[in-house]
Amino acid sequence: MKTYVVGGAVRDELLGLPVKDHDHVVVGATPEQMVQRGFRAVGKDFPVFLHPDTHEEYALARTERKTAPGYKGFVFHTAPDVTLEQDLVRRDLTINAIARAEDGTLTDPFDGRGDIARRVFRHVSAAFAEDPVRILRVARFAARYDGFTVAPETNALMRRMVDDGEVDALVPERVWQELSRGLMEQRPSRMLQVLRGCGALARIVPELDRLWGVPQPERWHPEVDTGLHMEQVIDYAAGQGCDLPVRFAALLHDLGKGATPPEKWPAHHGHEGIGVALVKDVCARLKVPTECRDLAVLAAREHGNVSRALELRCNTIVKLFERSDAFRKPARFLQLLQVSECDARGREGPTASFRDAPFPQRDYLERALAAARGVNAGEIALACTERPDRIPDMVRAARVRAVSEALALPDEADEQSGDGAG
Repeated sequence: MKTYVVGGAVRDELLGLPVKDHDHVVVGATPEQMVQRGFRAVGKDFPVFLHPDTHEEYALARTERKTAPGYKGFVFHTAPDVTLEQDLVRRDLTINAIARAEDGTLTDPFDGRGDIARRVFRHVSAAFAEDPVRILRVARFAARYDGFTVAPETNALMRRMVDDGEVDALVPERVWQELSRGLMEQRPSRMLQVLRGCGALARIVPELDRLWGVPQPERWHPEVDTGLHMEQVIDYAAGQGCDLPVRFAALLHDLGKGATPPEKWPAHHGHEGIGVALVKDVCARLKVPTECRDLAVLAAREHGNVSRALELRCNTIVKLFERSDAFRKPARFLQLLQVSECDARGREGPTASFRDAPFPQRDYLERALAAARGVNAGEIALACTERPDRIPDMVRAARVRAVSEALALPDEADEQSGDGAG
């Protein structure tokens, strides 16, 4: 019985990065022997055990055989005579197929160390094509390990997998899991570039894939291309350490621009309303968690209004708070302001850069919301016991006055604001 550290722990050690978890493979053992040594069995599809002290995972060396489409269509075989090399050959990338023995020696049958030096993602064998989740994993690794590229032969294999319909067999929960993890890496745009490079994004999130090649007014968007703008927005959000709901909303905030009529380009009047329906479709299809879905819908609808905040009258600002449910959920409204700031800063091209431009709208609306929330609706309701039907109007009027005082703006009737630079 021999034990090896495998996969990500070895890879990250060789890259000089912190190691969070250790996965182990055990050669020459049976499940009964593992249990006798105090390990606790947890694997459903194949034997995986938790160490009695460290609680790290130990999997018996195994081989696998493809029996059906999708990432679940495998039969696994474990036995004491399965070798380390047989276990490593089933892994996805060469950089993940390196094992370290207890004495520190490395087993690297597929030159993973060479690919680490070359900064290349390369598949281990043709068996890579049997599991479509591996496309998502490569894309996620691209977002994590900046400077790595996908080997041409690996990209060609991934494209064949897309053409063969393997990606279509992915279940929504797994797609969301990998996309969300990729969004939390340091360069989420690289994930999208890899998925586009093999054609997978058009099958997984076609609404998003349509953004590339769609022009925007250069005055507001020096990067011009809507897809490039979205890449810059999510990378800015990552650089600011934003949480997942903010990054996901940033990813989808301009989805409507991919569906506006080409004859109206580069303007995209009304793209917010179009985008809301598309965001809802994407979230329903991928079974996106409620917190992420609700912020993404809100950002698609309101990011243009936030960008025009300095032009809005007090009554319009209060209506924005009401539509956004900001009085009940102020923290989510502050997330909307984060998304809008990322949108404003993710605009960099040959002629200009907005990356370091001021974004006073965030502080402006934060002050306005604090003032409006300071209105005591309960007191107003008690003063209107004879005319309860007037309570909502009186509360709104008080909030408008509070916003007016906080922002030093005139308290007057609202006018509709035109479409702008959202």
